[in-house]
Amino acid sequence: MIQQVIITSEAPVSIKPLVESAIRNQLKTLEHGSNRTRERLAAFEKQFGMPSDEFEHKFQARELDEDLEFIDWLGEIKTLRLLQEQLIFSAPMAR
Repeated sequence: MIQQVIITSEAPVSIKPLVESAIRNQLKTLEHGSNRTRERLAAFEKQFGMPSDEFEHKFQARELDEDLEFIDWLGEIKTLRLLQEQLIFSAPMAR
C-alpha cells in the first residue's frame, strides 16, 4: 500500500531539509534503541543459557516461572519487535 504525506508551509524557506533531518534523527534513535535492546537480550541469553526465541516459547508455554527477570526479558523481546517494525516503516520515508 502506498501512503503519501503532504506537508505545506507558508515559510519563505524550504522545510524539506528540516523534515528530512528529523526523519534521519528518528531513524538513528530507533537504530540505537534496537542495538541496546539486542545487547540486553544477549545478556539474558548468556545468563540463562538459551536463545530468546526458545525462552519465549518456554515462557509462553508456562514451562518457566514468572519471575521478574523473565518478565523483563520478555519485555525486551517485545521492545525489539516494536523497534524493528518502526524501522521498517520509517526507512522508506528517509529516502
